[in-house]
Amino acid sequence: MRRDFCDGVGIARLLNATLVLPKFEVASYWNETSGFADVYDVDYFIQHMNGFVKVVKTLPPEIVTKEPVQVDCSKRKGQFDYVESVLPSLVKHKYISITPAMSQRRDRYPLYAKAALCQACYKALRLAKPLETKASKLLDAIPKPFLSLHLRFEPDMVAYSQCQYPDLSPSSIKAVEAAIALVERKPWTGELARVWRQRGKCPLTPNETALILQSLSIPPTTNIYLAAGDGLMEIEGLSNIYTNIFTKSSLLNEEDFTSMHGNTKAALDYYISINSDSYIATYFGNMDKMVAAMRAFQGLYKTLFLSRRGFAELTSQGLRGKKLMQALWNVHRDEFVMGRGSALPECFCEFKL
Repeated sequence: MRRDFCDGVGIARLLNATLVLPKFEVASYWNETSGFADVYDVDYFIQHMNGFVKVVKTLPPEIVTKEPVQVDCSKRKGQFDYVESVLPSLVKHKYISITPAMSQRRDRYPLYAKAALCQACYKALRLAKPLETKASKLLDAIPKPFLSLHLRFEPDMVAYSQCQYPDLSPSSIKAVEAAIALVERKPWTGELARVWRQRGKCPLTPNETALILQSLSIPPTTNIYLAAGDGLMEIEGLSNIYTNIFTKSSLLNEEDFTSMHGNTKAALDYYISINSDSYIATYFGNMDKMVAAMRAFQGLYKTLFLSRRGFAELTSQGLRGKKLMQALWNVHRDEFVMGRGSALPECFCEFKL
């Protein structure tokens, strides 16, 4: 949502339009609803976007009862230009809603639009005060130094991946089958399943993650903050080896934790991850890209994405034990990422905003 909102700011500047604070479409992800102000400091954002983009909290009276005209900006083949394709609708209808998508590459933005986008993403968005206070207390509660591990092995994640995991526990298999029924995406089988896995499309299990961490000589006594969603499966595969694991639910009191929305929980993980001593991700998703970029922006470079493709290729070759551990080390030895190129790389430029 953060990435899409930053794109929306850049598009508003391109079109010289006023931006209305967005509504989060979170139901499809978290099965609940919450607003922009639940996560971000609204007044701080408006103040720091002054001179870049005009932002309003609510619609003016003359159009407050109108529904916006929907403009499809979803990804398509060929170059898509917002000024040519969207501006006429804005001029005609005065009030439009767009589908967030990077249809026009950001590196083609004129500098004034690029500056607005980067200002929003790296300077103007900060957590709402109550959430930032809670995040700061959570950070203080984690023993230092610590590693933030973004582990993705929830039932819906496995279902979307279309990968098979025959060695899961009966309860995990049941949870995945239920998720598959909801997303209507059947797992690949036979040769297609093998090729899919070797292309690095399958999420790492907690057990596989622990094996890679061991190959990187990360001690089992390492303090690990687990940045993960609810319903994480097979966690014993990690916690049986790495025993100093801390989570939101274990560090927050029960009332605080249960009262939080799904996206405010994710915001806590983001805050902890951009302030951790080191960050490791088992997937290369949107949060991982944003975290890596923000850590680079802050000068924190101990950031690593584990190689799903490398793990699949090595295990398919029959490597086991010490040979597999050495090979995994070789795969990851030069893989520390600097953030640039992971998310909004055009913001890492030579001039100051």
